[in-house]
Amino acid sequence: MDLTLKIWRQANVDEDGKIVNYSISDVSPDMSFLEMMDMHNEQLINKGEDPVAFDHDCREGICGMCSMFINGEAHGPDRLVTTCQLHMRKFKDGDTIVIEPFRANAFPVIKDLAVDRSAFDRIQQAGGFISVNTSGNTQDANAIPIEKHDADKAFDAATCIGCGACVASCKNASAMLFVSAKVSQYSLLPQGKVEATDRVLNMVKQMDEEGFGNCTNTGACEVECPKGISLENVARMNSEYLYASLKG
Repeated sequence: MDLTLKIWRQANVDEDGKIVNYSISDVSPDMSFLEMMDMHNEQLINKGEDPVAFDHDCREGICGMCSMFINGEAHGPDRLVTTCQLHMRKFKDGDTIVIEPFRANAFPVIKDLAVDRSAFDRIQQAGGFISVNTSGNTQDANAIPIEKHDADKAFDAATCIGCGACVASCKNASAMLFVSAKVSQYSLLPQGKVEATDRVLNMVKQMDEEGFGNCTNTGACEVECPKGISLENVARMNSEYLYASLKG
């Protein structure tokens, strides 16, 4: 395939960025999107030009590092996949592909398509954990009986990889789906109920301090999420937050 790439280029967070047009030929439909980007960068390097910076790590759809905004969609036109799992057969010969970074005030651009998502780390540090007594009398987690329905819901929430597609897809740049998934995976389990009140209050407070917007139930976050995290988690977090606020 022969393609036209319109890629956002930005030297750093302080510089203005712009869309730059490129042409690329002989792209195999069986390539992954990142393999196509690798091929494009090799061509730029061979011409003595600066390659396009983008994040990537596992390339197995697990880490979420490869986040790109492709033709106006987080992770591109496919569903329930990350950018690294998107294949070029989703495009046609002669297509123009617009490639941008995830855009949000809380996700400043580091360079080109790479953004700083450390805001998510700080939200998790605020409450996305459980404190465990390691005095020698620790109870084996597998010995605690849990209703299968709750265990399944907790596992579904825990599949969130923190890629930020929910933020990038939301017109308000809201992180509610991410935060609610992290709250839910603990609130549904007995190990997480001990600190449930502090957790939801602290994580929501940190989310607001990071500059993420509010949720208006548009639903774009759930549609674009590569792991299919449900909006049910947002409703659960709101309930947990209300209870914690009244209790506190």
